[in-house]
Amino acid sequence: MSTTLIKFFNVTGLTWFVPFVKLCAGENPQQQMRQIGLTIIVPILAFVVFLGLWNASAVKIQTSLGAIPGPEAVWQEAQGLIGAHYAEREKKAAFYERQKIRNQQRLANDPKAEIKTRPYTGKPTYFDQILTSLYTVFTGFIIATLIAVPLGILCGMSPVINTAINPMIQIFKPVSPLAWLPIVTLVVSAVYITTDDSWFEKAFLTSAITVTLCSLWPTLINTAVGVSSIDKDLVNVGKVLRLNWSTQIKKIVLPSALPYIFTGMRMSLGVGWMVLIAAEMLAQNPGLGKFIWDEFQNGSSNSLGRIMVAVFTIGIIGFMLDRVMHSLQQAFSFGKTL
Repeated sequence: MSTTLIKFFNVTGLTWFVPFVKLCAGENPQQQMRQIGLTIIVPILAFVVFLGLWNASAVKIQTSLGAIPGPEAVWQEAQGLIGAHYAEREKKAAFYERQKIRNQQRLANDPKAEIKTRPYTGKPTYFDQILTSLYTVFTGFIIATLIAVPLGILCGMSPVINTAINPMIQIFKPVSPLAWLPIVTLVVSAVYITTDDSWFEKAFLTSAITVTLCSLWPTLINTAVGVSSIDKDLVNVGKVLRLNWSTQIKKIVLPSALPYIFTGMRMSLGVGWMVLIAAEMLAQNPGLGKFIWDEFQNGSSNSLGRIMVAVFTIGIIGFMLDRVMHSLQQAFSFGKTL
């Protein structure tokens, strides 16, 4: 049982809990207590010190929106956002319930009456905006992966293609999302015409494409490095067996390069999540970036606290996304990580 739990925590990247499992199993209690202190207690103490310094210095800093909110004020704003979410959900449920009763009454008076169900048009809640941001970043990330992995394999297998594409990679890799965004906005506006039946809004496409353009480079570069560093003996075996190109990729190239590919994907997802906030601010895609921008423009006494709630939310979600990618990396690369 303990071995299974340890393996689970290692695969998921939650290695902080491994000493607890070993301690319960009676494995070198003194060493496990020392490890618990280093991995759990020390970070908690450091975070408590951070909260104390933040609370002490916050009241001394005055901005145009008032004093910097301390930890308690930010926590209250977080609770307020959660409460507003549930209140909005209750309004939505009541809206559809009233509509259902009204339609039932119409059918009772006239069985042939045409019934229409109107969608609820209330303001998106904080959790709705989080889901929008996650949907947007994963859309851009998946597109980037579908482009970067095949192109990285080509670059790794062919020195000619690598030499041809490398200058463009070096030129476009450092470009800021703020530089890509106006170009993407103009292109999307010119090419994509929205109607009532359109699947996507222009703001969503603009944000997702900007994420794609900024996040594909780590995956592309790591894939190319991983493919080019494959053991030459494996490549020679493929040649001796006269394996065709697709078989070489499936049987030799991908299994050998997976640790590099997943390392690049983890980096790409992290870059994409950072890029997304700036993209949503300017494109007005209704996610966390727009939430921050709206609160900044609102300028109320609660705005700064809500912005700081969003900052913590972005950091926590970014950490969780990295843990998810770490778990996938462990699962698909047989524990061989970089």
